[in-house]
Amino acid sequence: MTKNILAVVAHPDDEILGVGGTLCKHARDGDSVTVLILADGESSRDDGDDAGKIGARQKAAKKAGEILGVQNVFFSDFPDNRMDSVVLLDIIKVVESHFTKIKPDVVYTHHGGDLNVDHRLTFEAVMTASRPIQGGAYPKEIYTFETLSSTEWGVHGAFVPNVYVDIEEVFDQKLAALKVYESEMRPFPHPRSYEAVEALAKLRGSTVALNIAEAFACIRNIKD
Repeated sequence: MTKNILAVVAHPDDEILGVGGTLCKHARDGDSVTVLILADGESSRDDGDDAGKIGARQKAAKKAGEILGVQNVFFSDFPDNRMDSVVLLDIIKVVESHFTKIKPDVVYTHHGGDLNVDHRLTFEAVMTASRPIQGGAYPKEIYTFETLSSTEWGVHGAFVPNVYVDIEEVFDQKLAALKVYESEMRPFPHPRSYEAVEALAKLRGSTVALNIAEAFACIRNIKD
């Protein structure tokens, strides 16, 4: 039985860093995969031309999604690294509207203890919108992922994974999708480097006798 899969992320490229391989596997299995990106990813920077750069990032997100087999990529326009300047209820309403439209069975989102404030608020909005209300469009499965250069620097609670997905067969697609965001990558040993992405995947895989894996913390799993 196919499922509706939704990844709710703060910025364009978070979806690839955190859950790209797993989304690709869902798509291969015939699931309907959607990505919702809440912040623009550019407006916090001081290099000008916000509109043009935001448009370029959105175009990159769609291209990366195509590489993974994602059916839809939706964008909101919350300010980059300033989502704490927005009333949380407004963020929740955006997430709720997509829950109503997509009716996701499985949701992936940021770890709630990340250093990045946008990541933390995305998590809070997802959890609030996911309240299990009878008759509501709430997901039965929720998993949080780690985002290099944010999760490992967090001081709000450690990421402790308990679910692992073998992504060895689709790791090349994850890297290809990540290369669409070339401008966001940094030279090793920065954690947001291709070498670090591969090292983390190998580390998570080795934890459970796999070669390459993505790791998640299960927040909810309701069995029928």
